[in-house]
Amino acid sequence: MSSSSPALARRLGLGDAVAIGLGAMVGAGVFSAFAPAAAAAGSWLLAGLAIAAVVAYCNATASAQLAAVHTTSGGTYAYGRAELGAWWGYAAGWCFVIGKLASCAAMAMTFAAYAAPAGWERPVAIAAVVALTGVNLLGVTRTALAAKIIVTVALLALAVAVAAGFAAPAAADGAFSGDLSTGVGGLLQSAGLLFFAFAGYARIATMGEEVRDPARIIPRAITIAFLIALAVYALVGASLLAALGSAGTAASAAPLSDAAAAAGWGWAEPVVRIGACAASLGALLALIAGIGRTGLAMAREHDLPSWLSAIHPRFHVPHRMEIAVGAIVVAVVAVADLRGAIGFSSFGVLLYYLIANLSAYRQRAAVRRYPRWMQVLGAIGCVVLAFTLPWQSVAAGAAVVAIGLALRAIRLMRERSRADADHGE
Repeated sequence: MSSSSPALARRLGLGDAVAIGLGAMVGAGVFSAFAPAAAAAGSWLLAGLAIAAVVAYCNATASAQLAAVHTTSGGTYAYGRAELGAWWGYAAGWCFVIGKLASCAAMAMTFAAYAAPAGWERPVAIAAVVALTGVNLLGVTRTALAAKIIVTVALLALAVAVAAGFAAPAAADGAFSGDLSTGVGGLLQSAGLLFFAFAGYARIATMGEEVRDPARIIPRAITIAFLIALAVYALVGASLLAALGSAGTAASAAPLSDAAAAAGWGWAEPVVRIGACAASLGALLALIAGIGRTGLAMAREHDLPSWLSAIHPRFHVPHRMEIAVGAIVVAVVAVADLRGAIGFSSFGVLLYYLIANLSAYRQRAAVRRYPRWMQVLGAIGCVVLAFTLPWQSVAAGAAVVAIGLALRAIRLMRERSRADADHGE
């Protein structure tokens, strides 16, 4: 970052950072990822969750170790540039932006599925994107406050859903069968889809320029948010299997609502619906903020148009970047498919964390907080899970990554040609 570039304000404490990370994680997975993951893994759903959690925790510790040293916005885009070089940083930033734009669309559509009357899902999803882009534009402290409110509502609703699931009559196929009918590939695919549920902890790292005492707070916030989310997901997964079984969970468009219905708790269904809306909005809010900060860092380095690096003089947010994010997500919502968005997002984000692990592995001993074997395990896990996702997600993700790399190569060649021409005059 150039010395003349304006800085973001450090306004966030530990509770704020944890709330933003939880807001991203809880909404990102509970109401959207369990059904396709159950279809992939059957009764081994919780084993898929465990694999996703191990890979995600390795990634979280890599992000925490990097964030403690590189206390600026941008997450792995900034870390990759510092530790591995500009191309690696660009690849990480591009994967993050494309993956999280898909996540934004998925969260907006999840909100609309629970909140909108039939036939109004897309207009309501678009309205949610516009409204939460506006909240982010008002400043990061308002983002953190909104995240705390939304996380509280979502966790209360999930508590009701979990209690209902365990109170429901046991499903015929709710017990662990031991028969991995879908094979190891199905188990790993479920882990890749459930990884989507954990990716929100990175939102904390992308906001390193706005956290007070980031070297201390960011590693703690990432770990706390991750452990809370893991406990929530384990309880939700177990309750869904108990109430609906693996087949019922896989077939359901709204498994948590169906689990409440299976218990005969009619009053619980609207509570769960409200929780789904709150969780999806919390995730969308944090996602827009995170993409805005990574885009800001990329624009500062001219990997995105430099005019996107502007910071609002009053609200201290990257307002042009956040408006651009909102506009793109509105366009994606108009044409996107929810389940396809989850796989596409997971592919991009797993590659992003591959670079995070490689960057953390390169750090010197003096700043090392975690052993290198954790970064090796995290990197291997990212590659395996990325390429066992549904083939359509892998193909689309690989194509968009290749386009992004080609765009940077073309820009650098043009800059070099102009420099040569200027030198020859």
